[in-house]
Amino acid sequence: MPRSGSKTASYAQWSLEPYSIGVKLRSLRIQKRLTLSRLAAETGLSTALLSKLETDRMIPTLPTLAVITRVYGVGMNFFFAEPSRHTLSITRKAHLQGNGRGPEPVRVTPLNVAEKSARLAAQMIEFPPAGATMAMNGPGETHAVVYVLEGSLQLDAGGLHETLEAGDCIYVESEMALAWSAAGKERCRVLAVFPGEARRNGREAG
Repeated sequence: MPRSGSKTASYAQWSLEPYSIGVKLRSLRIQKRLTLSRLAAETGLSTALLSKLETDRMIPTLPTLAVITRVYGVGMNFFFAEPSRHTLSITRKAHLQGNGRGPEPVRVTPLNVAEKSARLAAQMIEFPPAGATMAMNGPGETHAVVYVLEGSLQLDAGGLHETLEAGDCIYVESEMALAWSAAGKERCRVLAVFPGEARRNGREAG
């Protein structure tokens, strides 16, 4: 009998995994700035139980979940809405070190799979020293977030010339012609995030 119960529990855990109930419980508590002790006082549940629920070591019963939702001010549907999309793309360090596109003067390494359904396109871009310049945008408007990982980045937009140092970040929405390159005698590496194919197509359609 215990064996059968164990199988039932395992199936229940597997079927509930897509709903990420533990993650949602923890994120709600953090948003409300509550400690486990404070939440325990508000709900009448023990901190040990709440901790197990947040770390998915225990499946919450519906009455228990109802008590917690009352404190957080959300409905039960918050926990059981069907996830309609989940994409996860991992780029390992070894890939970043060895497989960037080359031998162009500017080296671009995609950080996520470039597919038509992608809403974001993340790249690590390495500019060599002494000024190999690259156009930041093609025809139309540019939307991007750029974070300087290493070295200094020169950004030129019309008569504006900005130098960003390591740790600086820039958000861009522009229809101007933009160019960027390494500033100084050291290489520059940046993390750049652009709208993916899906977002670009959606914007054009709109």
